[in-house]
Amino acid sequence: MRAPWTRRHRLLPGLLALACLATVAVAAAVPLTTPPARAADPVLVLDATFEDGTTQGFRSRAGETVAVSTAVAHGGTHSLLASGRTASWQGPALDLLDEMVKGTRYTLTVWVRLAAGQSPGQVRLSVQRDSGGTSAYDQVVGDTAVTADAWVRLSGTYVLAHDVDGLSAYVETASGTADLHIDDFTMAYQPTKPVQTDIPALREVLAADFPIGAAIGNRQVIGDQAVLLRRHFDTVTPGNALKWDATQPTEGAFRWADADTQVGFATDNGLAVRGHTLVWHQQTPAWVFTDTDGTPLTSEPADKALLLSRLEAHIRAVVGRYGDAIGVWDVANEVIDENQSDGLRRSRWYEISGVDYLRTAFRVAREVAPTAKLYVNDYNTNVPAKRDKLRDLVSRLRAEGVPIDGVGHQMHVNVQWPSIAETEAMLRAFIPLGVEQQVTEMDVSIYVDNGESFPTPPADRLLTQAYRYRDLFALYRRYADELTSVTLWGLADDDTWLDTFPVARKDAPLLFDTELQAKPAYWGIVDPTRINPTPTPTVSPTAGPTVSPTVTPTTGPDSCRAAYTVTNQWPGGFQASLKVTNTGVRARDGWTVRWRFPDGQLISQLWNGTVRQDGPDVAVTPTSWNSALPAGGTVEFGFLGSWSTSNSRPVGFTLDGLACATG
Repeated sequence: MRAPWTRRHRLLPGLLALACLATVAVAAAVPLTTPPARAADPVLVLDATFEDGTTQGFRSRAGETVAVSTAVAHGGTHSLLASGRTASWQGPALDLLDEMVKGTRYTLTVWVRLAAGQSPGQVRLSVQRDSGGTSAYDQVVGDTAVTADAWVRLSGTYVLAHDVDGLSAYVETASGTADLHIDDFTMAYQPTKPVQTDIPALREVLAADFPIGAAIGNRQVIGDQAVLLRRHFDTVTPGNALKWDATQPTEGAFRWADADTQVGFATDNGLAVRGHTLVWHQQTPAWVFTDTDGTPLTSEPADKALLLSRLEAHIRAVVGRYGDAIGVWDVANEVIDENQSDGLRRSRWYEISGVDYLRTAFRVAREVAPTAKLYVNDYNTNVPAKRDKLRDLVSRLRAEGVPIDGVGHQMHVNVQWPSIAETEAMLRAFIPLGVEQQVTEMDVSIYVDNGESFPTPPADRLLTQAYRYRDLFALYRRYADELTSVTLWGLADDDTWLDTFPVARKDAPLLFDTELQAKPAYWGIVDPTRINPTPTPTVSPTAGPTVSPTVTPTTGPDSCRAAYTVTNQWPGGFQASLKVTNTGVRARDGWTVRWRFPDGQLISQLWNGTVRQDGPDVAVTPTSWNSALPAGGTVEFGFLGSWSTSNSRPVGFTLDGLACATG
């Protein structure tokens, strides 16, 4: 029975911005043979203001108290207060089983504020799905900063893609148990535009070059999403359904429902499947690395044997279930750390078994699926140091007889980075090995740093993105003899992992917008002449990390300048780059750059250099290819790091002991 406060009506234009994430109309940027259909106004399904003095259907998730409050309000005089929380996952929840229709895209919006006296924290909006006694959790809006001083709006889209017997939306915190207020909750849906049938099918345009694929979940195999998928793509990659935590969350207890649904859809519709992924340092349940009594495994022979036996059993079960239905497997994912002398990530897999986990995984996969192509897949393979360590690993293992058939380049990039030349060097590096290559997870973010967030994607960013897709696909087509497929990490902008990583903000990295309509990026691949002339971009594409004598030296025999930029930041982590210019008149070889972190930051990975860190003190030395730093030359390197309380700028930049100016 529907709660008495529920209202269903079309939104007035003034409410549109609050109830739905804005989308981008591309008709002005891309001339079509017929104008795209105009979507109907959003339909408001639920609207909770708490002005009637009741909780309007909201309840607690455990023992916390959920009650109406007049202490603060976003609109009117009432809000809802969750107090007495004893766990971060507790918070106000609303049952949606009678309101949500499977396959419909809804926008959920709520205003949140911490109670008076609470310290700043992070909140998020999530959905719990219950089926057959098992619960699953989907994040609608990721961790978002919130204080007791102002209201913050959480708004995101959600599509129910599973059969469920329980469904609820709830607000929780990333950590801690602060009391919090919510107000003005809405749930609305946007009637969809029809999938365009008067534009070329992407798979047909690229048919002479390579198959084109998309990463999918259950929502992409129903309704209009399925229509779009069938029309434009040759292959699919289940984005999460084949990973270890999805298939074997507890030892010996396998769950196949999602994977069966997605692989079955592909088989029924003549789509090839890439299996992703058998071995990864993430999304692997904790039990895999512990003894039967919960003790962490070590590198002792018995523990190593136990781990490898679990790996073998898992691969035999997962790969064996799907047989010939899956012709390509990402056997190993993200195993490279270019800062290690051997190039291998110090994952729990490596700590316990060394390289034997890779040998075992590929051997067993070949035994179970003798005709499948077996891949090692990684990100940032366009970065020279990482590329070279991956190439060395593949060369060494193949020389041992390990059956690695191909290398996957993820290509999670943005409108500014990397350069085409850098990407071409990536492809060329693996040709001498005689392995196949695939682009496996491509998307092009409209953002270039973590400080940016747009309510709607700016037109110039979308056009810059279109030209980036144009240029990258032109490169891929030149190397069609080496690339056996290209896969985009998603189908359309309504469902992308970049909406919650590395921070919560709406991104638009794919070829089709949130209404499943073709963007300029689509035309960048299909017919670049139908993109508007290049605008002045918000950001100018760069050539990536290089050593280039382009700076006029300052007077004096020895001087330098350091430019430090945080390009991304998220709770507990960040990505940054440092550009150091030799502004003196004397060339340097074998340079050393040093600085000090003021807040205890730690570097976990660095490219285009070799890093050593002793407490707050960092020293970076060159790689073999960028050791020369001529007068007026510049060297640039990037890194990933962690932080806790704050992430202030480093201090004390020096080049070979010489203090550098900053800026």
